[in-house]
Amino acid sequence: MRDHFRQIYRHQADMYERLVAREDQHGNLFEALIDIVPLHGLDVVEFGAGTGRLTRLLSLMARRVSAFDIEPAMLAEASLMLPTTGMSNWSLAIGDNARMPAASNSADLVIEGWSFAHIMEWHPQQWRERADAMLAEMRRILKPGGMALLIETLGTGRRQPQAPTPELATLYHYWESSCGFNMRWIRTDFQFASRSEADELTRFFFGDALADEFLAPRSVILPECTGIWWRRF
Repeated sequence: MRDHFRQIYRHQADMYERLVAREDQHGNLFEALIDIVPLHGLDVVEFGAGTGRLTRLLSLMARRVSAFDIEPAMLAEASLMLPTTGMSNWSLAIGDNARMPAASNSADLVIEGWSFAHIMEWHPQQWRERADAMLAEMRRILKPGGMALLIETLGTGRRQPQAPTPELATLYHYWESSCGFNMRWIRTDFQFASRSEADELTRFFFGDALADEFLAPRSVILPECTGIWWRRF
C-alpha cells in the first residue's frame, strides 16, 4: 500500500478530497478539538495538511493557520477548497514533516491529521527515528506551553476503536507510553451521497478487500473510528 497512497497524494488529490469531504458528517472532530484546546485566537502550524480538510476547520476560530504538505498536488486542491469557508487567515506552503519551514517558538498549536502514521509503511525500519524527528520539529515550532495534537485512524469500517494494523498499534502505544500523549477517540463515519459513490470512493482509497468486508449492501455509511492524541510542552 506504500506506493498506492503516494500515487493518490501525487496524482489524484481531487478524488481524495471527494472522499474526505464525506467523513464526519456530524462534526464530531471539530467538537472534540475545541474541547481539548480552545482554538480562538491561536497561531496554528499544520503538518501534512493535504487538501485542507483540517485547515478549513481550524481557520474558523484560529488567528492564523500556516498549513504545509510535501505534495504540490494536495496543496493545489487545498487552494481551491479553502476559499469556500470565506476565511482568509490561512496560508499554504510545501513542507516536510521533519523539516518544517516555520519559525521556532511561533505556534500555540501544532497539529497533524492522517499524515504521521504513514511512517509505519514508508519507513518500517526507521519508524522510531522518524517519529521522534517529527515530534521534535513540532516541539521546536511550539511556543512554551503550546500543544501538539495528532489525529489518526483507529479503524475504517469499525464501530469500536482498534488500530488497523499491529504496526499502527505499536506507534500509538509509543506516543502514549514513551512520549507522554493523552488519547481519546471519536466516531467520524463516512456518509456518502449514494450507494454507487460509497462503493467508488471506498474502493478507490481503502481497496476492494475492505469495501467487500465492511461496506454493507445498499449502505451509504462506512463506520470510522478516529484517535486524537495531545500533549502540552
